Amino acid sequence: MFNNLDVTNIFIDNQVFIKPEYKIDAVISGNKYRKLKYNIIEAKRLGFHNLLTFGGAFSNHIAAVAVAGKKYGFNTIGVIRGEELNDKSELNPTLALAKENGMKFKFVSREAYRKKSETDFIESLKKEMGNFYLIPEGGTNGLAVKGCEEILTSVDSEFDFICCPVGTGGTISGLINSSFSNQKVLGFPALKGDFIKKDISKFAKKNNWELITDYHFGGYAKINDDLISFINSFKEKYNIPLDPIYTGKMVFGIFDLIDKGFFPENARVLAIHTGGLQGIAGINQELERKKKTLIT
Repeated sequence: MFNNLDVTNIFIDNQVFIKPEYKIDAVISGNKYRKLKYNIIEAKRLGFHNLLTFGGAFSNHIAAVAVAGKKYGFNTIGVIRGEELNDKSELNPTLALAKENGMKFKFVSREAYRKKSETDFIESLKKEMGNFYLIPEGGTNGLAVKGCEEILTSVDSEFDFICCPVGTGGTISGLINSSFSNQKVLGFPALKGDFIKKDISKFAKKNNWELITDYHFGGYAKINDDLISFINSFKEKYNIPLDPIYTGKMVFGIFDLIDKGFFPENARVLAIHTGGLQGIAGINQELERKKKTLIT
């Protein structure tokens, strides 16, 4: 069902290499492939026919679950944050893609969405939707971390720093667990603050990690002209696309830290490109509405 992957690192410059996990698949790419791998295997083993998960209107995870569900023979249900979205006649590119791949939506208020981990709420969904295999928001659970532990291979032991974007904490937890003794793992959260530390600590088995919290650009899905300019310049120079929510912010942060002398001289840095490129269309839709420069 899932194949072992050989993702060859790409040399950039200034000590930096990129692991292009986005090349795994157009939508089930990067960390989404890694997180879903063992969850889908487990859902098959247990005999489930339905997958249910949670996400926002532009969620890479929602799109990936829909496409993976169709590919591997599951019905999919997305519980979407934002009840007002149900009244919109036109879906954004992310939700449109999920719908095209068979996902059914349940739009809930932000207040109800905050109950997504509560037993009563889950039971009410089962009464309404029937039985399902539950995949948490962002896909992060023990099986997801197990999948993300497979990102690093023996050839990556030569790097001193492993960098990755951080959303719900599953990817960085897997990287921490599979990192080598000489390495430090740096996480670049897409959200303000370091509250995600607690979630990472549930899964991480080592202490060789740190969160770099200065490159969220105002919070989740918040961007500005400097970030857009950096993403477009990076693609033009290296032919590597970056998404504006996760990987763009991380790579911007890495190069800014290099300029500030954060990394020791001759240190080798591996940045994990976790995919998420489907989200560019939705962000560009918003940028176009505001008459701003688009992401190329």
